[in-house]
Amino acid sequence: MMNNSILSQRRWFGFITRLIMSISVGISASLVLFMIIYLLVKGIHNVSWELISTKPSYINDQIGILPDILNTLYIVFMTLVIVIPLGVGSAIYLTEYARNKKIVSIIEYATETLSAIPSIIYGLVGMLIFANSFGTSLTAGALTLAIMNLPTIIRTTQESLKTVPMSFREGGFGLGAGKWRVVRTIVLPCCADGVVTGTILSVGRILGESAALLFTAGFAHSLNGVLDAFKEPGATLTVALYVYAKEQGEFEVAFAIAMILMLLNILINFAVILVQKIFSRR
Repeated sequence: MMNNSILSQRRWFGFITRLIMSISVGISASLVLFMIIYLLVKGIHNVSWELISTKPSYINDQIGILPDILNTLYIVFMTLVIVIPLGVGSAIYLTEYARNKKIVSIIEYATETLSAIPSIIYGLVGMLIFANSFGTSLTAGALTLAIMNLPTIIRTTQESLKTVPMSFREGGFGLGAGKWRVVRTIVLPCCADGVVTGTILSVGRILGESAALLFTAGFAHSLNGVLDAFKEPGATLTVALYVYAKEQGEFEVAFAIAMILMLLNILINFAVILVQKIFSRR
């Protein structure tokens, strides 16, 4: 009789747990779908070829976001080129090579602390260091964003490296491979998902950042070439959204930019996942 009572309690507990989890998933999915649909409805009517293919002109009273789109792509590319090698390399050293556990714990604590610092603080530090060194430019903005996203890449890669079984490493050593060869050919391919996760999180933060870039990259809407763009100030889509909505009251343009930002984020994340699958097949 007691066993039946305990079994019944477990069934009720399992049912309530599944119900709560289902409700949580439903609410989260509903909020995401609502935001996506709301942005599409509000923004799609304001997107035009003229808007996305021209630069703004105060003389002709014309609004264009082509420079902002290009600046966003430039700064995402440059930030990832800087932060991925630094973050992955740091995670490999801390997980595979470092022997002093106290120093490792101090570094891990420092990276966790850096991830909790508000972006406006990064912007001020980036303005004092990078903007004074390189001028207000996309380079200064990319370096600032690289420091902001470094803790994310390090922690996600570290956790992924720790999930690789030690037997994989021992098998490589048993075949006569050196430490770096084992890490490069066995460990890293097994933890590619962690690197991709960190990259996707970083892309989302790069695309959504505005406070730090206002201090370091500026908010110029000038159209520059690929090489000249990194030496000149420029507004990303997020900064342009802030300027058009807050400073100029162009909410239709702001919603169009928000929709483009959302689609751009989805496309970049899809490209990152596609690259990871191509490399994993090799």
